[in-house]
Amino acid sequence: MSGLRIQNLSRQLGNRLLLDGLELTVAPGECLALLGPSGCGKTTTLRLVAGLDQPSSGRILLGGEDITGQPAGQRQVAMVFQSYALYPHLSVADNLALGLRVRGVPAQEREQRIATVLELLQLGNLRSRRPAQLSGGQRQRVALARALLRQPRVMLLDEPMSNLDAQLREELRPELRRLLCGAEPPVLYVTHDQQEALGLADRIAVLKDGRLQQLGLPRQLYEDPANLFVASFLGRPAINLLPAEGGRLLGLRPEHLRPTAAEGLPARLQRREWWGHQQLLLLDTPRGELRLLLPSGSEPGDSFQLDWPRACELWFEARSGERLRGFGSENTRAL
Repeated sequence: MSGLRIQNLSRQLGNRLLLDGLELTVAPGECLALLGPSGCGKTTTLRLVAGLDQPSSGRILLGGEDITGQPAGQRQVAMVFQSYALYPHLSVADNLALGLRVRGVPAQEREQRIATVLELLQLGNLRSRRPAQLSGGQRQRVALARALLRQPRVMLLDEPMSNLDAQLREELRPELRRLLCGAEPPVLYVTHDQQEALGLADRIAVLKDGRLQQLGLPRQLYEDPANLFVASFLGRPAINLLPAEGGRLLGLRPEHLRPTAAEGLPARLQRREWWGHQQLLLLDTPRGELRLLLPSGSEPGDSFQLDWPRACELWFEARSGERLRGFGSENTRAL
């Protein structure tokens, strides 16, 4: 099978299980984001695929070939780190040429390949500059250019935009997607930023404590989360959780709540945050504090009733976080 396949992959250090039986397949040209909090196993997975660490069990297959025991230098894997790892005393062109020179690529071919990748990443006029003379976004693109020059069989990116400010990350997301997605190598993209994952990836794998929680399309994970952790981790603002009878929780997205003139859940406005075209209302209710997302022009008043579409309800078992399917609108009145 072509692409990247991870089979029952685990890594243990002493008594600590960093990764526990991970199963993933990434097709050629697909970008799969590994999403989760610090310590969930994202970077561990990248290091195992790159050959920087060895698994305790499981296999890694690339293009149908078992590479689990191969040294890192033989895997044809390119990895982009959050630190960029550029040589400060070398120009952009020399930073890119160094790896090609070490691999014995002839001078004429080196120059041709460097010129091509510089044009692709819109860096042609910066080839003589040193890293200190570049912006954060430009250094990030140089690091990506260096990875692309390896002509890798798989691309691995570890929080490549975490050092950039929010506006620059937003500007670079579509550019990264254009460069990474749809090309031949499969892409594993590690991030803790859900917006980055939702905007870049074809599919998302959510990890927690070294275990895969859910794998699917971005919209699927948001609208149909497998458990309470996935529902709580994805979504800005965060999902509302209302205690219910029988040790259950009702999850309601802030955009699904709506003021109503009919009977509903009483709410009193505590605080308002303006987000430009939207506003976030923090509400006090008999079931605790809730978040309500409305268009910026809406003015429901200081006190009102809340309702929501029953089809948007997400029910969970409070202790385990397990999703309760088929437990829906007829139970809402138990609140």
